[in-house]
Amino acid sequence: MNFEGKNILVVGGSSGIGLSLVSSLALNGATVYNISRTEHSDWPKGIRHLCLDVLDDLSAMVDFLPEHLHGLVYSVGSITLKPFNRLTEEDFLNDYRINVLGAARIIQQSVKHLKNAASSSIVLISSVAASTGMPYHASVAAAKAAVEGLGLSLAAEFATQQIRVNVVAPSLTDTPLAKNLLNSAEKREASAKRHPLSKVGQPEDISSLIAFLLSDQSNWITGQVIGVDGGLGKLKTS
Repeated sequence: MNFEGKNILVVGGSSGIGLSLVSSLALNGATVYNISRTEHSDWPKGIRHLCLDVLDDLSAMVDFLPEHLHGLVYSVGSITLKPFNRLTEEDFLNDYRINVLGAARIIQQSVKHLKNAASSSIVLISSVAASTGMPYHASVAAAKAAVEGLGLSLAAEFATQQIRVNVVAPSLTDTPLAKNLLNSAEKREASAKRHPLSKVGQPEDISSLIAFLLSDQSNWITGQVIGVDGGLGKLKTS
């Protein structure tokens, strides 16, 4: 895919799926604007970076963003896994703030730049847990389900302005965010066995789909929640 002449904002591009995406977009010609709390030494040259927490004051985005923005990816997330009776109100609020409120705040700051482009694309990241009942996922599943609702609502609202909005829903992926769930051979094997494709997802498995949804090749796709989960969300093989 060729992203020459495209300005893409990635939020959370210093780790995991976001890091994989930033590298891929830059190597394929995009001008990448990244917002995250830290920089990363493995970024290709030319990445424009704004050090910012999505829940803090976002006024610095005014001077950071280009006039025309062709894509926005919100790749910030959380994994709070606890038995329901151990979840606190703050657990629920924290997952909601990071996954939903953060995305909404970033989009509100960016939407006029997205409108300035002839067409543009927003991609949000949910989780297979939002649509597949899983124990200990009550807080994060609720937040990710809200992400899907946000994405579908914005897809309807922005369609006449040629802004497409889609949501990608991965299963557990081999990223720093999931390190405590995959930090032994036994855990990795158990995770792989839960997936019909019998392996653990990699950041590139997710970022490649996101790149497609940002590209002109997907200009007839909007309002979709797309699972990238090794079949976990839909298939039963035993």
